[in-house]
Amino acid sequence: MSLLSDVLVILLNGLQQGAIYVLLAVGLSIILGTLKFVNFAHGALYLVGTYAGLFVALNVPLSNGKLAEWGFSSFGLDIGFLAALLFVPLFVFGVGLLMERYLARAFYDRPDTDQILVTFGLAIVVQELFRVLFGSNSLPFEQPERILSVGSFAGIPVSGPIALPIVGNFPQWRLWVIGITAVLVALVYLLVEYTDFGLVVRAGTRDAEMVRLLGIKITRPYIVVFGIGAALAGVAGVVGGPLNVVNPTIGTNILVPAFLTVVIGGVGSIAGAVLGGIVFGLTTAALVSFAPAWSQVGLYAIAAIVLLTRPQGLLGDEEVTP
Repeated sequence: MSLLSDVLVILLNGLQQGAIYVLLAVGLSIILGTLKFVNFAHGALYLVGTYAGLFVALNVPLSNGKLAEWGFSSFGLDIGFLAALLFVPLFVFGVGLLMERYLARAFYDRPDTDQILVTFGLAIVVQELFRVLFGSNSLPFEQPERILSVGSFAGIPVSGPIALPIVGNFPQWRLWVIGITAVLVALVYLLVEYTDFGLVVRAGTRDAEMVRLLGIKITRPYIVVFGIGAALAGVAGVVGGPLNVVNPTIGTNILVPAFLTVVIGGVGSIAGAVLGGIVFGLTTAALVSFAPAWSQVGLYAIAAIVLLTRPQGLLGDEEVTP
């Protein structure tokens, strides 16, 4: 029973870690698969989402950085985690719209190397801006205890341990992260696959010139796609912030695993991004438990094996291989 319990704990931890990768990878995948734009600033959107979530949900003390030097002793509105979960994705969606309109659109017809250089440069600028403002120290992003607390209603507990069959006590918030990710990915999949908007986006991916000849302004759905991808990165920052350290380097740290998730799943495939995230999450959880020193190496080994045996990814189509 102990072995089965350990296996189930690793499975749940892997699904939770994979959920963060999935949120980032789905956004990356639809941007790369639809717009053919290599966005190395996607990690910066995750960084913005994390700090924005911290700002909305909590009020944390500041000890270094320019804000502290300017007399700000604390940072945050402290209006609750649910507010962060609602408003931060909208904010990052808006950031994504601006990024598409004033940066990405000018590089759609440029080589991939140009796209990589400009977006990676932007990511470094954003990281250093946050480092200047908040310093290099990590900020505490506490897990929410309850949500939907209204009047006499105490709210729904989302933190602390919950007793699960066989597993025993397991952190509730990890289960909420898995559930939130599943709902959001399902909504994005339905939007892309079963709506007129999704039909236009997919048609534009195949033949943008023909879509324009039909009188459809393809730039409008494209900018929305970019915004949706950005919003998913913002959600990942909000739900993943309480599970990780929060400092200016988190965006660049998670960028490579997110891109590897897209690569092994298949560019442009939402199902592939989900599968890739789960594979990476389970691999990380298993290696952290049994061989911590190899936890990062394992991700690159899996990516190498997949690329050697199936270059288009596990669920990718050959025509969208970058």
